[in-house]
Amino acid sequence: MTAVAAKYEDLKKLDVEVLSVSVDSQFVHKVWQTEELSKMVEGGVPFPMVSDGAGKIGSVYGVYDEAAGVNVRGRFIIDPDGVIQAIEILTPPVGRNVSELFRQIQAFRLVRKTNGAEVAPSGWQPGKPTLKPGPELVGKVWEVWKPDLAF
Repeated sequence: MTAVAAKYEDLKKLDVEVLSVSVDSQFVHKVWQTEELSKMVEGGVPFPMVSDGAGKIGSVYGVYDEAAGVNVRGRFIIDPDGVIQAIEILTPPVGRNVSELFRQIQAFRLVRKTNGAEVAPSGWQPGKPTLKPGPELVGKVWEVWKPDLAF
């Protein structure tokens, strides 16, 4: 969460809204923000920390672990129409990659902007070649895209 907080201003430039959701109460969030998060990122986490005490939000998103009473850590990219475009759920020992979050957001924005006329292949980076789906591309992807072009 602090890795995202450290890049929050860059996310805002992409018109991204960030919410953190946990089963902890607003009081626990306040203590966590004061005693830990603010020491990891200047000013602490700048986006809302939502309390999901009963796990209802986590249940809707499929991350609530009822036996443990917690929401498993996950990341969801939701487009402006409210459609989930990406989900990443990792167990606590492995953190998520904020650079990959940016790459995916930029890829989804490109696809949306072009109405699907361009798509972002595996590992695509902004400024790198895209694919233009259609019947003429079938069986010829190998001619227009090479994995080493993406990185």
